[in-house]
Amino acid sequence: MSVDVGAVPTQKAKKFPLYRTVSGFLRDPLRQLEKISAEGAGRLIRLDLGASHPYLATHPDHVQQVLRRESQNFVRDGVFWRPLRELMGDSILAEGGEWERSKRILQPVFTTRNVNRLTGLMAEAINRAVDKLDAPAREGRPIDVMPEMSRIVNETVIKVLFGDKISPVEANRLIPAFDQVATSITFRFLLPFVPRAIPMPGDRAFRDAVQVMDETLFALVDRYRDRPGDGDDIFTALCRARMATGSVLDDRWVRDNLLAMFATSTETTTLALTWLWPLLHDHPDVEARLVAEIDEVVGGERVRPEHLQRLTYVTQVVQELLRLYPVGWMFPRMATEATVVGGVPLKPGDPILISPFLTHRLATVWDRPLEFDPDRFTPENAQHRHRYAYFPFGGGPHQCIGRHVFNVEAQMILTSILSRFRPSLSEAVPAMPRIGATLRPRQPLEMRLTPVRRDV
Repeated sequence: MSVDVGAVPTQKAKKFPLYRTVSGFLRDPLRQLEKISAEGAGRLIRLDLGASHPYLATHPDHVQQVLRRESQNFVRDGVFWRPLRELMGDSILAEGGEWERSKRILQPVFTTRNVNRLTGLMAEAINRAVDKLDAPAREGRPIDVMPEMSRIVNETVIKVLFGDKISPVEANRLIPAFDQVATSITFRFLLPFVPRAIPMPGDRAFRDAVQVMDETLFALVDRYRDRPGDGDDIFTALCRARMATGSVLDDRWVRDNLLAMFATSTETTTLALTWLWPLLHDHPDVEARLVAEIDEVVGGERVRPEHLQRLTYVTQVVQELLRLYPVGWMFPRMATEATVVGGVPLKPGDPILISPFLTHRLATVWDRPLEFDPDRFTPENAQHRHRYAYFPFGGGPHQCIGRHVFNVEAQMILTSILSRFRPSLSEAVPAMPRIGATLRPRQPLEMRLTPVRRDV
């Protein structure tokens, strides 16, 4: 049974003065945050970032209070949300009325019924995308892991979630532009309180990438604005809402939501699958068990939706993968009213940071937190866990509406690849990712795929 840490008598947050942390932040900000989190051991932490002093909440009770119990008091606003707000505008990643409207319009695309209806189409798209790995596998050529995972994910998402309305040419403009945004935004993400008037590394690359995305997305909106079709995809849902009688929605609103949904539906799966292969490389026992299950369930067939219910270990591997490498690694919030978290009084306007990456690695929450162990997610091991010990898709009203799509897509891509190939990384990969808007490997990953030989 968890203790309601929010009910502890008033106390002070554990502080980390700048002189103690500045050198660590300059060398490796993510590693420094992990050290601070470990030392805090679940207490509410007050970070000193010079111009800003946000709180950091890692205890599951504190996370639950911020994301769920008092979600109306902790909004997606404030200085730490600024970089994403500038990029995504009045989309489903906004707050208040803008968020509610976008969620209401997009929710039908992600209902269990609609996702289940789309899984057959998803399986076909995945199998066709994985087919393109045959040539480098037969020729013994290594693949660049992240671009190949991105290609498979994007071909699937564009087909299934965007109604095939984004052409290969347009996708080839959007994908590199978004990659450029995700990396160039790093300094603004880490130091959001620095005024825009002060140039920072990455600013020009960010502006150039946003311009490419704007040109591509506004052209798409113009093409489909008045004839979105009759599908149940994201593009159609947004354009229908734009066309509705009395609608005040404009092209910018459609663009904002297209960008938000394209980013969240592709980035999460791409990066999770990129991190998978180094983990399997370091844990051959997990890979062997994974391959054995896939061979038994799928064999030499092409992956189909009906395989998923029997792929229990595949499901556990994906869940453990997201524990160690949650793509949405930081959720900034701002208090709008006075409250108490973990016994610490907060004032209106106080920023508070929630990090799945840090909570998922707390020794006070998880046994052997840095160890990759998919058996954590067997039903018997998961049933006694705090609801907010594990929250890779956020929680409360703002929990990611596409989480079910991610799970189905990631499991089918992983299964399709391992049913046909045996992977081998060219070299070991550093365990800690590079900080930014998302968590990416610090260096390119190369992998060879050996075709599976089956007796006919």
